[in-house]
Amino acid sequence: MDNSFSKKGIKIIGVIFVLYAVLVASHKGEFWPFSIYPMFSQAGNPWTRAMVLDVTDLPDDQIWETHSLYNRFAEPVPLKEHGIDQIDFSNFISKTENWTPERREALRYMFGQNRLGSQRWMASKVRGQLVQEDSVIVEIKPFLLVTADTVRMNPTLDKSEYFNGEE
Repeated sequence: MDNSFSKKGIKIIGVIFVLYAVLVASHKGEFWPFSIYPMFSQAGNPWTRAMVLDVTDLPDDQIWETHSLYNRFAEPVPLKEHGIDQIDFSNFISKTENWTPERREALRYMFGQNRLGSQRWMASKVRGQLVQEDSVIVEIKPFLLVTADTVRMNPTLDKSEYFNGEE
């Protein structure tokens, strides 16, 4: 009788492992603890996201300066209030490798010409990283200045920030 319980237990454990493997394989690893979400798989690694700042009232020489999140010189634009999904926007900024005129125009279209009016919005890359064991540095790098009629690249950045070997 003891042998039958052992075989049954082994079968149950085997079925659980197979089921778990199928779930992990069919969900591209998004089945905890093998998640692709950064909070699980990339904790402690540097990260980059995007943020929009309203730089309408700032002089041109100040808008291109890199600064920290805690000492920012402009107010963030709440994208959701303007019908822009923050995740889509952040992916667009961080994953575009070649900022061709068409890609820059697509960004301006995302913001909407009518929505901008006379405002100037700065699409910025926000990079955070862990320093020491308990401190985080968050840096805001101005990236693209968007107005109702144009998108300008940051003149202080190297072209390699905007083009991945192609132009």
